[in-house]
Amino acid sequence: MKIKAIETHICNARMRNWIFVKVITDQDGLYGWGEATLEWHTRSVVGAIEDISQLLIGQDPTRIEHLWQMMYRQHFWHGNGIVRGTAISGIDIALWDILGKSLGVPCHKLWGGPVRDHVRLYCHLGGGKMEDFYQTSPADAGRFADLAQGAVADGFTAFKTMAVPETLPLEGMRPIRYAEKCVAAMRQAVGDDIDIMVDCHARPTPRMGILFARALEPYNLYWFEEPCWPESIDGLAEVQRAVKTPIATGERLITQHGFRELLEKRAASVLQPDITHCGGLSEARRIAAMAEAYRVALAPHNPQGPVSTAASLELGFATPSYIICESVHQDVPWRQEVVSEGFVVEPRGRIVRPSQRPGLGIEINEAKVREHPFQQEVLQRSFYSDGSVGDW
Repeated sequence: MKIKAIETHICNARMRNWIFVKVITDQDGLYGWGEATLEWHTRSVVGAIEDISQLLIGQDPTRIEHLWQMMYRQHFWHGNGIVRGTAISGIDIALWDILGKSLGVPCHKLWGGPVRDHVRLYCHLGGGKMEDFYQTSPADAGRFADLAQGAVADGFTAFKTMAVPETLPLEGMRPIRYAEKCVAAMRQAVGDDIDIMVDCHARPTPRMGILFARALEPYNLYWFEEPCWPESIDGLAEVQRAVKTPIATGERLITQHGFRELLEKRAASVLQPDITHCGGLSEARRIAAMAEAYRVALAPHNPQGPVSTAASLELGFATPSYIICESVHQDVPWRQEVVSEGFVVEPRGRIVRPSQRPGLGIEINEAKVREHPFQQEVLQRSFYSDGSVGDW
């Protein structure tokens, strides 16, 4: 069996363009689906996949580790950058899909079989609609409470929100009290049995991150995400030591090398590698093994398309340290039109049991994908009150 072609199929999904990767073999009807979605870098990723594909045409797709090493190490430049890392990830995911299909088993059985009976999902407030997730009006507390109740009504037992506003390197109490008011409203609306995560999107400095984290401690967050730039490992460690709330980070880190220092400095309680960026399922499994050695939880970042979700779930069924799967369920009305999924989401509790379909257990409807061609994503710009550039 040999790789005959590698294709990219782009499906616009408003905030981002999903980049589906199709690796086609020379065996009739045998191919694999991957995903390499990277918002605002669609053209770059597609070009990187075209470049890397030249290494793989004619190769045996079941030699996944060998091909991963080729993609990462050949052509002198290692695959540490986000664009090339995303391209490698999309192809790697598709190769695992091929291997599972060729053997007639789900991917999680390739890695030792299921270690749990189900995986719990969490949602974004508003179901993934950008205008709901990022609130900015004075009435946010009430709006957050309404969205929180809506998530629980949809069956979710956990949700994530962006209650921390854009913040200058050092500010007074206004943003702190804003975040506190919003989180208090959500906790009051849903009670203590629902898990709430707050994502800072790495907007604060380490010092402001500590102030936010301490103010939100009384509300017993499931985790506090990216309280400062991920490049600031020492800053993350400082926040982690300052509060009892678990700190989560990792969505912007690439390959196991990006996570090593994070673990060595015990800077997080939850690792969030993005399977579509970090190096695919192959590298995610290595990161998971490192997390297991340090007794740190794993909860992959997954706001992308349906192939990313299927890959995240398959990883979860075979990974002991995995705790929960990010789920976007209402970002665009055509999400379920472009994919057939082997797994079923149980409405009560929003849990997923293992799929018995081979590979990733999904199929992409290429005709439906073509109905939503590439569109330039809306560029997000953020400026502080003094006009200086902020973090979106």
